[in-house]
Amino acid sequence: MIEALPLFHRIAGRPVVVLGQGEAATAKRRLVERAGAVVHTDISEGVAAGARLAFVVHEEEAQAEADVAAARRAGMLVNATDRPALCDFTVPSILDRSPVLIAVGTGGASAGLAKQLRLRLEALLPQSLGVLASALQAARGRLRERFPEAGDRRRALDAALTAGGMLDPLVASSAERVDGWLQDAIADEGELVEITLGSDDPDDLTLRQARLLGAADVVIHDPRVAPAILDRARADAQRHVLQDTAPRAGLTVVLTLG
Repeated sequence: MIEALPLFHRIAGRPVVVLGQGEAATAKRRLVERAGAVVHTDISEGVAAGARLAFVVHEEEAQAEADVAAARRAGMLVNATDRPALCDFTVPSILDRSPVLIAVGTGGASAGLAKQLRLRLEALLPQSLGVLASALQAARGRLRERFPEAGDRRRALDAALTAGGMLDPLVASSAERVDGWLQDAIADEGELVEITLGSDDPDDLTLRQARLLGAADVVIHDPRVAPAILDRARADAQRHVLQDTAPRAGLTVVLTLG
């Protein structure tokens, strides 16, 4: 089970309250303004403007608790810097490849850990990733025309975006290939794969097993398979308790226990 639901919140042109003084508060205001929001430094002004988010950055515990309570009474979701217990949401470390954003969060456990993970990812992901995303967005209409069925579109994209695929996201030139790929793209036909599990620990999945499970359109599983394993599948993948292994459209993964 995840402890928080990661969301990307559009705040451009919208009011956001940021309370506090000093470097930490300045950094929060800078982050909020970077996302295009209009910053208010007074709760009353923020309420009047219709603010729904508040950042509380105070050194003193009592002052932080008082402003968090006031913001919540006004119907705002609140982030209190360095006080996870007072937070309705936390702020991740952000890797920017706009329009691709990768957020690394630890639920407030360690901002330093989130930063170091983000720096590792910075070295792996090319700047061209955002260009690829924009090219795919521009091609959405043509992609729908070529593959009217959502499942066919997903499987065609999965094949192209996988490691070594024509649109491999880690290859800088992939964005230049979108038009050519779209002309020749075909959807993968249905495939049935059986995975025999050795334990209930998702960390024991091989890389291949984890990849297949994450890409599956349909998951058919032994009733004894642990929820932690099933959580590795896409949230929108169909799930069925093991009764038969009849092939279905797309990639079907059958989970059994060894």
